[in-house]
Amino acid sequence: MKSYRNTLVAAAATTALTAGLLLTQTGTGSAATSAADSAPSDIKTVSSGWSIPWGLSWLPDGSALITERDAFDVYKLTQSGTRTKVGTVPNVVTTGGEGGLLGIAVSPNWNSDHAVYLMHTASDGNRIARMTYDGSSLSGYKALVTGIKKNKYHNGGRLKFGPDGYLYATTGEAQTPELAQDKNSLNGKILRMTTDGKPAPGNPFGTLVYSYGHRNPQGITWDPQGRLWEAEFGNSKYDELNLIEPGKNYGWPTCEGNCSTSGMTNPKRQWPVGDASPSGVTYADGAMYMAALRGERLWRIPVDGTSAGTPKAYYTSSYGRLRTVETVPGKNTLWLSTTNADNNGGEPDGADKVFQVELK
Repeated sequence: MKSYRNTLVAAAATTALTAGLLLTQTGTGSAATSAADSAPSDIKTVSSGWSIPWGLSWLPDGSALITERDAFDVYKLTQSGTRTKVGTVPNVVTTGGEGGLLGIAVSPNWNSDHAVYLMHTASDGNRIARMTYDGSSLSGYKALVTGIKKNKYHNGGRLKFGPDGYLYATTGEAQTPELAQDKNSLNGKILRMTTDGKPAPGNPFGTLVYSYGHRNPQGITWDPQGRLWEAEFGNSKYDELNLIEPGKNYGWPTCEGNCSTSGMTNPKRQWPVGDASPSGVTYADGAMYMAALRGERLWRIPVDGTSAGTPKAYYTSSYGRLRTVETVPGKNTLWLSTTNADNNGGEPDGADKVFQVELK
């Protein structure tokens, strides 16, 4: 618990950066030089028998809450591998594709408010809800944000609290590309909000919208300087790793990958879609780690300030479709999960796993 609190205290110092107040300044580096050669080494299975584990968020005791997309269930998984079901989220529906129970975010004040935030598909669209987790079960469902259009595919779904204490969410354009450029739509965006689902102070348009022009973003994370990074599904050409700044336009559908169109913000790195199709992304020890679905590999991308270096792939085709990657608090370690039991993976229910990756 001490390391978790220390992480929150250190992160709070970056509030102004994440709010976009200092993002115009260039940093000298986002990691110590001694970490330059750190890379995945040992990998082991923490837990097996999962069916499309999607979201993952850490509790102060070092265990994680994990969602199963199509079953609408939430589980607690300890670092020793003990899995316990803590509840089923109400009002969730599937889309027969990529919708269902998606992201989860434990309140940074969980010890006092016991709040857990969830993003899911409902009958009327995608939404963000809050529930209470008392340490044994979930209860008290309340919808906070509704009106996010859904479709079979392109539902986004990642939820994370930033170092500024606000909740961030990624939304897909619901297979309607023009929504990504519509600043009045919640689709094709990164949203930033208070714990009650209201627009966070300092948002660029006075609404929930933080950035726009996204196709199907599913990964967000922060570096130690408070810069927000995002992983995004492309269409048929390029997937992207973007550095997110408030109010910026990331191009879709005008651009896919780098382009010279005025007003568009280019990615820091791009990949052919067959090599990536990224979902989760996390920062650890001087690099971004990006989980690839179609690419079936874990990408390590060194970062230095606002620059992203040459990517290197690990575990290519070894474990199938890699959905979520998160850094274990206080450790130089990752948790990495698969979704091989989804439509594209073709494996039976129970085929998915959660792995632990040591960085050395």
